[in-house]
Amino acid sequence: MKFINYLKTIDGVGVFPLASLLIFFVFFVALLFFVIKADKKTLDKIKNIPFDN
Repeated sequence: MKFINYLKTIDGVGVFPLASLLIFFVFFVALLFFVIKADKKTLDKIKNIPFDN
């Protein structure tokens, strides 16, 4: 029996790809919004974190 046959027997399996796509899209839209709205000083502070002692 092929793997696709196992997936067909699960009820609601079509919801998972849609949910994962939605999570992926929302995450990157939120990240883009943060980068656009972030203050230059905040970005410089975040950028220099690895170099702080």
